[in-house]
Amino acid sequence: MDDQLKLENQLCFPLYAGSKEIIRLYKPFLNKFDLTYTQYIVMLVLWENDEINVKTLGEKLFLDSGTLTPLLQKLSNKGYIKKEKYSQDERNIIVKITKKGLLLKNEVKDIPEQVANCVNLDPEDAETLYKILYKVLNNIDN
Repeated sequence: MDDQLKLENQLCFPLYAGSKEIIRLYKPFLNKFDLTYTQYIVMLVLWENDEINVKTLGEKLFLDSGTLTPLLQKLSNKGYIKKEKYSQDERNIIVKITKKGLLLKNEVKDIPEQVANCVNLDPEDAETLYKILYKVLNNIDN
């Protein structure tokens, strides 16, 4: 068998498995708030921006509109966000955080630290990993 075809030699595998396991760690913390991981990362963006264009949100989160549209509908149904058509271009949808969505921020503020405690990486390794992963994301040709 070619060495390049061994699972242990695939860069994609530890990225995939690591991502899956980190998301699994988030699940019990997010379940308390009836949030999925993907809904949580949408809220993270909105806590930073208050409002954002749907297209820009999708780009930030590497999500296509087919994934984002039902996700935003669920967050809207929960009262965390509202969607509005942009006044100058009806095709352009703006997502805005609601008061309930802002209140949620305080309730979930400890989740990143709780998950980090489960991973047991020292701060230097975590920072290095973070930088490398963003380097990978930013260097992928689309």
